[in-house]
Amino acid sequence: MKTRYTILPLLCICTAVAAQTTEHHHAEDSTDVFFRHLQLNELTVTGVTGDIKLKHATAPVSIVTPQMLRATASTNIIDAIARQPGVSQLTTGGSISKPIIRGLGYNRVVVMSEGVRQEGQQWGDEHGVEVDGGSVNSVEILKGPASLMYGSDAMAGVVILHPQPTMAEGEMKANVSTEYQTNNGLFHYSLQMAGNQKGFVWDARFSDKMAHAYKNKYDGYVPGSQFRERAGRLMLGMNKAWGHSRLTWTAYHLTPSIIEGERDPETGELVHGEGFTDHGYGKSLPFQQVKHYKLVWDNSLNLASGYLKAIIGYQQNRRQEFEESADDYELFFKLHTLTYDLRYITNEWNGWKLSTGIGGMYQKSGNEGEEYLIPDYRLFDFGLYATATKALGERWTLNGGLRYDHRRLHGYELMEDGEQRFTDFSRHFNGLTGSIGVVCNINDHFNLRVNLARGFRTPNMSELASNGVHEGSIRYEIGDQRLKAEYSLQADLGLDFTSRYVSAQLALFANRIDNYIFTHRVAEEIEEGYLTYAYTQGDARLLGFEVGVDFHPVHSVHFSNTFSYVDAQLLNGQWSMDNGQCSKYLPFTPAPHWSSELKWELFHHAHSTVSPHAMHEYRHTHPKSGIALNNLYIAAGLDCYLKQTHIYRADDTETKTPGYALLSLSAGTDVQIKGKKIAEVYMTADNLLNKAYQNHLSRLKYADENVITGRRGVYNMGRNITFKLVVPIRL
Repeated sequence: MKTRYTILPLLCICTAVAAQTTEHHHAEDSTDVFFRHLQLNELTVTGVTGDIKLKHATAPVSIVTPQMLRATASTNIIDAIARQPGVSQLTTGGSISKPIIRGLGYNRVVVMSEGVRQEGQQWGDEHGVEVDGGSVNSVEILKGPASLMYGSDAMAGVVILHPQPTMAEGEMKANVSTEYQTNNGLFHYSLQMAGNQKGFVWDARFSDKMAHAYKNKYDGYVPGSQFRERAGRLMLGMNKAWGHSRLTWTAYHLTPSIIEGERDPETGELVHGEGFTDHGYGKSLPFQQVKHYKLVWDNSLNLASGYLKAIIGYQQNRRQEFEESADDYELFFKLHTLTYDLRYITNEWNGWKLSTGIGGMYQKSGNEGEEYLIPDYRLFDFGLYATATKALGERWTLNGGLRYDHRRLHGYELMEDGEQRFTDFSRHFNGLTGSIGVVCNINDHFNLRVNLARGFRTPNMSELASNGVHEGSIRYEIGDQRLKAEYSLQADLGLDFTSRYVSAQLALFANRIDNYIFTHRVAEEIEEGYLTYAYTQGDARLLGFEVGVDFHPVHSVHFSNTFSYVDAQLLNGQWSMDNGQCSKYLPFTPAPHWSSELKWELFHHAHSTVSPHAMHEYRHTHPKSGIALNNLYIAAGLDCYLKQTHIYRADDTETKTPGYALLSLSAGTDVQIKGKKIAEVYMTADNLLNKAYQNHLSRLKYADENVITGRRGVYNMGRNITFKLVVPIRL
């Protein structure tokens, strides 16, 4: 039947694509934000004190739904969530991003993937998160100390990357998705097949991504910003009445070239390495070769009084750096990690829910290259914890718990050319942490949350024993074996308000960190051509907030705004002076960020602005045998980053960053034939006005100066238009 085109089909839509799980689908199917917010609050989150409903969580938690991930243009999974309030990213080009939560990153943020903590030399500036974004179904972001559940390193928070849930009994499906970006020629495709037959479950996926150099109007094409990524995932298991047992294997290969930012002294143009062409997808010197393998055995046993969960994971991270030759590596870190987690969680009785567990890891890291930055080392740790949740009537919920951690690190001696490069040493750390919080569901419109948590983090091997050139940071780094463990005490206050036409959230936090570890520049030049930086520590405090407001005067129109701010300062220290001002601010603190979006949902099933008579006429004239659009939306966004003048000034460690604003447009829809969805289509135009800018957290900001223009560093990506196509296939 030939499709008839009228004005009404253009009104035939709702919010982007429905989520893939039943719970998420229901949460996104209503354009009435009041009901949508209430349903979202019913979701279960895992990042706090065991499984708990979001509305009962005392710690601040953000949820990134499957629909939000699919509708977002990004080059990696951290880039996809970096627009969330309180979340930023430290970037090196397009392929490498590190999560920053409320001004803290590196080993202060734990990333969980496949149920285990992701371990891949995350201490390095140019070391990203080795996870295929196509395999991530949804994300939980816990903002604040989470040492209670995750031990050392979870001082700033936790990013939990959830895979696709297992299929329901008797179901099978396949999924094909592809993506193209105009600025860097990024081409990505992902193939997935999953099913559940008589309790036997499986999920297989293969993804491939490639991009040539990105461009901006000041630098043109940026040499070394091209990359290639390939990933695979296979899950096999059993879902039965007694529980489940699943084995998951993942492989991730990333080959990013390295942006050095060197410029021709006469022309000011960026110098490119051997093998580089503007539109070439091949690697050019220098480049990295990163390979990450993971095997996870996830088990859950249902008991009469609760359930017992055991997860064992093994990871191998192989990171090579090629500088002079594509065949011979200079740096080669090989890291083996074994993690374990055993926990028991009770069913709820008389308002109580308890959980207790033990978890930890063993690591072995070795150098197999010709150059060295950190010594070979071994790490062993374990932690014991217990948590409790108590429902006090219908409106009050109390959460709390305690944890004890022990960690041991041993660095091995290394002699080079008859001189001692690294000494043999051991360090032991013990930490006692905990949290207590309360949430009050005052009424259907107001939620009040208060939480107090103590965090703990041990120094990593880079901070303790670095002695070499860190090519990614373009500097010589020196560690300090005397560094103490960091301890934090953070207070959180949150207030949520939801009505039929307005929803708003306010989150305030104050964080005090003892023995905060950071680098500072020293005068001694150890390696010619490289500045020397040494690790030190001092007390710090961070204050900040996130606020968000969503106005929806009519069901189909939403005007949402969020603002994030953090002020991070060093305390009680004797710091270097610059222009008569004390360098008191923590380095690499995100700039204040305001995000605004106006979204028009042209039509929605549940609460349409189209009259019942018009809908009847539409269905009568457009039977299911035709082609229709559904879930159509159009949105305009503005991201404003204010100037950042709160910088660590000593020895030109940081420079001020001017403010800038980025305009974006986006649209998405489902395509249906005979009433069945055959595809999801998305289009996003980022940096629509082709603004030349530098994010304050971009490491490329400190590359060489252009002698012609006087501009220092490499600028971020210019205008970029992304096209996505997702084709679900029911088998």
